[in-house]
Amino acid sequence: ESILSRIRSFEYSPKNAVLVPAAALGVGGMLVCWLMSRRKIKTLEMGDGWWGSGEKPLKEDERIRPFRIETSDKEIQDLHHRLDQARYTPPLEGAAFHYGFNSNYLQKVVAYWRNQFDWRKQVEILNKYPHFQTTIEGINIHFIHVKPSYVPHGQTVHPLLMVHGWPGSFYEFYKIIPLLTEPATHGLSEGDVVFEVICPSIPGYGFSEAPHQKGFDTIAAARIFHKLMNRLGFKEYYVQGGDWGSRITTNMAQMLPQSVKGLHLNLIFISTRGLGRMISVMLGSYVPWLVGLTKEDVRRMYPFLQKNIYNLLRESGYLHIQATKPDTAGCGLNDSPVGLAAYILEKFSTWTDKSFLHMDDGGLESKYSLDDLLTNVMIYWVTSSIVPSMRFYKENFPSSLDLRVDIYVPTGIAAFPHEIVHTPRTWAKKNFKNIVTYSYMPRGGHFAAFEEPRLLAQDIRHFVRKVEQL
Repeated sequence: ESILSRIRSFEYSPKNAVLVPAAALGVGGMLVCWLMSRRKIKTLEMGDGWWGSGEKPLKEDERIRPFRIETSDKEIQDLHHRLDQARYTPPLEGAAFHYGFNSNYLQKVVAYWRNQFDWRKQVEILNKYPHFQTTIEGINIHFIHVKPSYVPHGQTVHPLLMVHGWPGSFYEFYKIIPLLTEPATHGLSEGDVVFEVICPSIPGYGFSEAPHQKGFDTIAAARIFHKLMNRLGFKEYYVQGGDWGSRITTNMAQMLPQSVKGLHLNLIFISTRGLGRMISVMLGSYVPWLVGLTKEDVRRMYPFLQKNIYNLLRESGYLHIQATKPDTAGCGLNDSPVGLAAYILEKFSTWTDKSFLHMDDGGLESKYSLDDLLTNVMIYWVTSSIVPSMRFYKENFPSSLDLRVDIYVPTGIAAFPHEIVHTPRTWAKKNFKNIVTYSYMPRGGHFAAFEEPRLLAQDIRHFVRKVEQL
């Protein structure tokens, strides 16, 4: 009776008439949060693969083998002979880089390559970091693994996997590695974030063996790189990438979110389809705040047709070739070092800054040295890897364009102003559910680590610092 009496008095109290719904709402909210926290995050199926030639062995050799890049007189003599035999077509007057690589400037690049570029010296530079190979799923995977030379007592060293794209290579990271592994000696403040860096070559690129079977896509690469990190003894690690590296590391986060502590990207792939996206584009230049865009988003995205349709069409002709008949164009590039250089270096012009299209030299030496650019070209040349690197497009289009599953691991996005396309945060968060940092970078384009290593290193460190504080 006493309990019933209390219930009756509680029900009829005016004050409790407000408290009851509030309490019910609070309890209900807690229940919803609890249920959501127990919801299983959808992941990519890891699966397995075999990309070697012949039959899969019962047991794979899992040893990690030291590796060194080497060259020879024969290799250099053959290159020089081919450079000497090159033929050129004069460019149209005033063409600059509007028709592709300007052949007048190409002759200057080739003259430097033939008479001044020292490949033996560059091989020594390439070998300054420790190189390794290991066999995973039937193919030899090449990577460099750089550790800090000194770690203060109590300092945590974070493993960081960095993945390149096309037409880049592991060499893109040579200037950023010391900023991440030895930040204090390079004038970076707050030495609380230090990394050991692992940079693999995507299978079919550089010194990683090309797959012998069809179907090798970014998901297969992600699985192989997870296996690589596991073989190195890492259970948790950070991953970073742009271009194909962005796609591969995103797949890694989707595949084993429990292993990826954080995902840092300088380019993201998201679907542009849907009514909501169309409305966002239509209203964005007039009322950006209504659709979640910032003033900087508007500045980078509009006029929309020019920056996202016309520019993209102009810059993506290579993609259609490589996603359909890569071997046809590839055989010519694999036979001609001059053709290979023109094909690759043209991307380092307009993907670095679209305005370089109007310059006779493509603006190449305003951001890079010819030694650095030609070293990247030589990695493709001496390994005959241009064809398998181009095949990667055919294996990935169009089946794996969509993200398939959302990403829940902590994510950092560095948005460089001259990237081929700009993705605002409000669009990115549709798929990337846990964006910890989103940075509008002050300068730089597609090859972020190669162009602006200091800016990218600072953003990676800022991101990791925030994740570690979560």
